[in-house]
Amino acid sequence: MNAIITVVGHDSKGIIAKVSAKCAESGANIVEISQSVLKEYFAMIMVIDISDISIPFTSFVDEMKKLGEDAGLDIRTMHEDIFNSMHRI
Repeated sequence: MNAIITVVGHDSKGIIAKVSAKCAESGANIVEISQSVLKEYFAMIMVIDISDISIPFTSFVDEMKKLGEDAGLDIRTMHEDIFNSMHRI
């Protein structure tokens, strides 16, 4: 079971480390990651395996959102099934 995490905001040191650490702390595993910096803007999308997370998925979503708020980033987490449904024609 996978989820998609998107991160957008002003670039700063440690963004990937913070998001990765929060995933690891909750038992999520990074399957794929892509990130890019355009001028001073940071954008990242991650596919994570949530099969073994230690907290309810809704709590994980809330924790990732809070991490983003604390870091001045927009972090959104969505179950892969919902993400795929939203992007079908």
